[in-house]
Amino acid sequence: MDQEKSLSCCCVLDASTYVGFWILKKLLSRGYSVHAAIRKNGDSEIEETIREMEAKEERLVVYDVDVLDYQSILVSLKTCKAVFCCLDSPEGYDEKEVDLEVRGAINVVEACGRTESIEKIVFSSSLTASIWRDNIGTQKDVDEKCWSDQDFCRNKKLWHALAKMLSEKAAWALAMDRRLNMVSINPGLIVGPSVAQHNPRPTMSYLKGAAQMYENGVLAYVDVKFLADVHIRAFEDVSACGRYFCFNQIVKTEEEALKLVESLSPLIPMPPRYENVMQGSEVYEERLRNNKLSKLVEAGSAC
Repeated sequence: MDQEKSLSCCCVLDASTYVGFWILKKLLSRGYSVHAAIRKNGDSEIEETIREMEAKEERLVVYDVDVLDYQSILVSLKTCKAVFCCLDSPEGYDEKEVDLEVRGAINVVEACGRTESIEKIVFSSSLTASIWRDNIGTQKDVDEKCWSDQDFCRNKKLWHALAKMLSEKAAWALAMDRRLNMVSINPGLIVGPSVAQHNPRPTMSYLKGAAQMYENGVLAYVDVKFLADVHIRAFEDVSACGRYFCFNQIVKTEEEALKLVESLSPLIPMPPRYENVMQGSEVYEERLRNNKLSKLVEAGSAC
């Protein structure tokens, strides 16, 4: 297996995103060769770190890509067995960014369809692609079959949710049309080392409507190291398929809310909403389900 890994090359696009960077590091530590595809508007500090790593690591090659430039994507995918598609916007999300992310996702999947070596696409999406609609507070189980409502997201200006939902749906539609092997990972709010420094605007975009997520039992978070491992497991496990909700903790009590806020310090102060919650003892019902993820992590997987 180790010898097979040494001969396997994976592309991480965009490697300069917070999630992409941790996937890149995990792949290298597990013996894979990596094409680090970096967008021009990526995180400059992470990009600088990756370029420094390239000078020391022979299994790492950096490619400059523009997700709206189809040819640049093709170049970065050459000889790769898999692509980890992580298209978070470092500037956060607005209505314009929604369209750009959808177009980028389509270009990446189309490029995979024209790259003979690609065996699997691991598409990094978000829980927000599934948890925003009118009746979410009355639904008992929110799982991988659920999708956010487009009109609801537009009306509430939930641009992060809209971008993730539309780009993931576009990727799935094209992957099925091209008969490509794709798996999507839908993480909760991503936390981890220096997240406030390296992923501030996407984090704040995710947290729009946090009070409603909390009350509806769908506010969850995941450690970036665990998330990176799940992405790689989804690639390595030949039976992995479909969508996977990925989170470590659902925030349902005042203590858990405080813990989450503290993990994001100094990005956000303790908001008034949580200061008030801390005085009570209400426990909100969990609605999120991630049974598929448990099976994948434990060894098997189920569609």
